[in-house]
Amino acid sequence: MKAKLRYAIKFVANMDNAVRFHRDTLGLPLRFQSPEWSEFATDGVTLALHPASGKNPAGKVELGYVTQDLKEVYANREEIGIEFTSEPKPLHGVLLADIVDSEGARCGLGEE
Repeated sequence: MKAKLRYAIKFVANMDNAVRFHRDTLGLPLRFQSPEWSEFATDGVTLALHPASGKNPAGKVELGYVTQDLKEVYANREEIGIEFTSEPKPLHGVLLADIVDSEGARCGLGEE
């Protein structure tokens, strides 16, 4: 399997403050902003902001990767050595699953 880092989601306590910091202080180009999801156009990897919750406290970051033929990767997960916490399912027009990395952190894995 070959994967690419596609996005980083940062969970934030205040969307407006977080957008202002990333856009005005750091100078990242804002792609779009909403109360539930904001994105910055960064070279090759999307930075997304999402409201924090009990499950995802402010400051937590989740990485998202993409690969070819996610169903095949899922079918061969033991051989490859990837722990899936959910099987691939369509979400927002893309096939997505959750995996656990070597440190126990939850990551997304989508199909490119």
